[in-house]
Amino acid sequence: MKRNSALFITKAAVIAALYFALSMLSNAVGLCSGVIQCRISEALTILPAFLVEAIPGLAIGCLLTNIITSATIWDIIFGTGATLIGAIGTYLIGRLVRERALSSSVNMKSAPGILRIVILTAMFALPPIVSNAIIIPPVLKFALGVPDAFWFILVTVTAGEIIACGIFGGILLAALLSNPYTRGLLRNDGEVKAEAVTAEAQR
Repeated sequence: MKRNSALFITKAAVIAALYFALSMLSNAVGLCSGVIQCRISEALTILPAFLVEAIPGLAIGCLLTNIITSATIWDIIFGTGATLIGAIGTYLIGRLVRERALSSSVNMKSAPGILRIVILTAMFALPPIVSNAIIIPPVLKFALGVPDAFWFILVTVTAGEIIACGIFGGILLAALLSNPYTRGLLRNDGEVKAEAVTAEAQR
């Protein structure tokens, strides 16, 4: 039990650190917050489909990011809440399709393999895209007093999430599922033995 708890905390901490680090890269080019935003770190929002540890990991990573880059209570509360809600939604979808997603090797050179990645990405990315599209624009417009039209904020925030979760997240998903080792990590809750890797490579 202690080992499982330590492993859970470790994986959540690693994901939180990755989210924070990638967010800082986006912040360096002015895309971490505001009306026009596209956090590279949002690509990690596909992880809850396979790892429940990603739920607290993403939430904590987002919380730390918002504290550093925004420091407004509205962003800290609602921005983190949007990420948490999206992560839970992706986790729930992942529970329904996880075994099918990991059932066989993904051949990225074949149309069916690419099609499957597109479909899975759309399913896993939908919750964070929707949660951010619903929660963030009203916060920017009414709580923070951004002068832009509400429809413009809605479009830009949603577009940023589609790029980050849908495109970057899809690239990450393809990389994870096409590699026997990382696919084994997803299949076996972060623990892969030599025979497990061999079995994945043969699928």
